[in-house]
Amino acid sequence: MKPVVVGPDVVWGSDEQASGTRSPRAATTSTTSGPAVVRSGPQLPRGGHEIFPRYRLVGYAGYPGAAALGRLGIGDLGERMTELEQLAVQYAAGREPLPVMELIAATAHNRPQADNTYRTRVGDDVIATWLAMARERRALLLLNIQPGRAKFLDEVKHLEKWLKEPDVGIALDPEWAVGPDQVPGRQFGTVPGTELNEVAAYVSGIVAAHDLPEKVFLYHQLHPQIVTGERALKEHPGIVLIKSVDGIGSKNLKTATYNQLVKLTPAYVHLGFKLFYEEDTRKDQPLMTPEEVLALDPQPVYVLYE
Repeated sequence: MKPVVVGPDVVWGSDEQASGTRSPRAATTSTTSGPAVVRSGPQLPRGGHEIFPRYRLVGYAGYPGAAALGRLGIGDLGERMTELEQLAVQYAAGREPLPVMELIAATAHNRPQADNTYRTRVGDDVIATWLAMARERRALLLLNIQPGRAKFLDEVKHLEKWLKEPDVGIALDPEWAVGPDQVPGRQFGTVPGTELNEVAAYVSGIVAAHDLPEKVFLYHQLHPQIVTGERALKEHPGIVLIKSVDGIGSKNLKTATYNQLVKLTPAYVHLGFKLFYEEDTRKDQPLMTPEEVLALDPQPVYVLYE
């Protein structure tokens, strides 16, 4: 399912909503003090235990055989990963590129399904296949959740055995998180910062219990109303918080959405940026180039293509 677009040239939210102040984004270049800590335990796919500031994440989203759900669903998975690796190099800009496979592990639907959750879950066999490919290419696997009427925490608990792996993170898609009387695709979903924080604390606990390297905790945001009370989401040990700004449209509109949402984002949350091969290029508009994406301020540390 594609995101609901209310006109390709809409920038969501008002000037008043975007007028919040925030501190400079030191979070994109973390600093430490005191003696170095030597850690044991598993490492990230390309080495080390900390994601930033060493890496820039560059990803493709998708679902097997479903071209409409992202680039990774088109054709041969290995070919797509080769393509992604070549693209990721263009985003180095002083960092080491780290490819990301964002698998839609829970897909929202406009029909109730047997349990009335309006979502289906991908099978363990699919996750295992994609994780094997991620390991072959030394990439991260993110499990994306479109919960429908289900709760994010319940979906994360369902995926816990995979989150115990050192190279598997989580991506939450709140625009597909609807209330008990709502239907995905007919209105935008929302999530409060308190719910994000509850899930983040749970994932942090998994990292601590299994001595894992830092784990990505990502949430997508298309416009300001999708995440409410965002500052209730706090920092937690062992996870890096990333918000992917998913604005749709021309370069100017996407940049305006990014700048607007940056003002609302806590300084300890890293910024990501999403590009859509189809929606962003309607009306013969060109897709933003890596150089244009890297010119955003602050510079995104995660760039995702769908």
